[in-house]
Amino acid sequence: MKRDFDKEAALWDIPPRIKLAQDVATAIFRNIPLGQDTHVLDFGCGTGLLSLALRPKVGSVTGIDTSKGMLEIFNNKIISSGISGVRTILLDAEKETAIAGSYDLIVSNMALHHVPDVIPLLKVFYGALSRGGHVALSDLDSEGGQFHSDPKGVFHNGFSRGDMEEMLRKAGFGEVKTCDAAELFRPGRDGVMRSFGIFLAVGRSAGG
Repeated sequence: MKRDFDKEAALWDIPPRIKLAQDVATAIFRNIPLGQDTHVLDFGCGTGLLSLALRPKVGSVTGIDTSKGMLEIFNNKIISSGISGVRTILLDAEKETAIAGSYDLIVSNMALHHVPDVIPLLKVFYGALSRGGHVALSDLDSEGGQFHSDPKGVFHNGFSRGDMEEMLRKAGFGEVKTCDAAELFRPGRDGVMRSFGIFLAVGRSAGG
């Protein structure tokens, strides 16, 4: 059964998620060269927390998501703030298998563990990058299934960093590396307060 992100959208922007997006943006700033000529795709953008954190450092951000409810919140932020250079696209994951356009950087924050088969998606990312473009993907370190109180829609209990690096290489990326991005403290499924590590995985397409 799929998780209903539409219903969760209105209460999504809680302080831990806001801080996580800021921490991931900081890790991206440290590891990826950015400028006003950088066009970014945020896959699984949700309510735009990471997109909006990145926007001041780049030329434009396109956020795509399968949740109409999440994108409604994101679009309201764009309108209310009058921010330029940001747009959203609703993705039909069951029908669309490619990403239109070409981007210099593709980011994703805490979305990959909701994807059943990650390598095909990474290959889609590779095909949507300009020559020498980068991916910067943040997700959970392997955590044994404690992070989600409801495992519905969760296909991976995090990833080992070595496995993520290998998947990026299989998708065609070079200059692959992983690094610390953030740390989340929250009760596990068993109710015990735990620390969960968040990594950033970086790769580069050929031709740069």
